[in-house]
Amino acid sequence: MHAHRPLVLGGTAGHGVAGLHCKACHQSENFDTQGASPATVPGHPLWHLAPASMAWQGKSVTEICRQLKDPALNGGRTLAMIHEHMMHDGLVGWAWRPGEGRAPAPGTQHGFGELIGAWIETGAACPAG
Repeated sequence: MHAHRPLVLGGTAGHGVAGLHCKACHQSENFDTQGASPATVPGHPLWHLAPASMAWQGKSVTEICRQLKDPALNGGRTLAMIHEHMMHDGLVGWAWRPGEGRAPAPGTQHGFGELIGAWIETGAACPAG
């Protein structure tokens, strides 16, 4: 959790504002900044902000769980679509390949997808909160 450097705005579609779209800096692959901080500029062909409705900051595990299951807040996805998205989406997968200077997510994207699948198969229950 830190402010984007340089300061930019997401724009109405989450791809930046006119004249400064995300892809101006975020290329199709992570970019080594050769000693600057951070050490890499994150990259992916589809790099963009998630919609504000999908933000998790400041929410409890119960709130995040409910949000994941609510199509009005998860991009219109069913549980099956959530599973597919988490297991195979390349932008989600960036978390396991964040580049120099960033810690990757624990485990693997495939393992994460398997955990999501098991959660769905056993009823997709949310913790009490």
